[in-house]
Amino acid sequence: MEKIKLLFASARIRFGILGRLFGFLWRNKMWWLIPMVFVLAAFFILIIFAQSSPLGPFIYTLF
Repeated sequence: MEKIKLLFASARIRFGILGRLFGFLWRNKMWWLIPMVFVLAAFFILIIFAQSSPLGPFIYTLF
């Protein structure tokens, strides 16, 4: 358990706001939200990539 606390403390320092968000979710026992945050971040990155590349029309057909 101590190793997990140290892992999250170091991640919080390295990742700034994202680390604080995960620290908040972990402290308040909202572990079920962590996968949702990862999925939302993946969609965000996909949308940004689709808008700034010539592959945009092909990515939009996936949805």
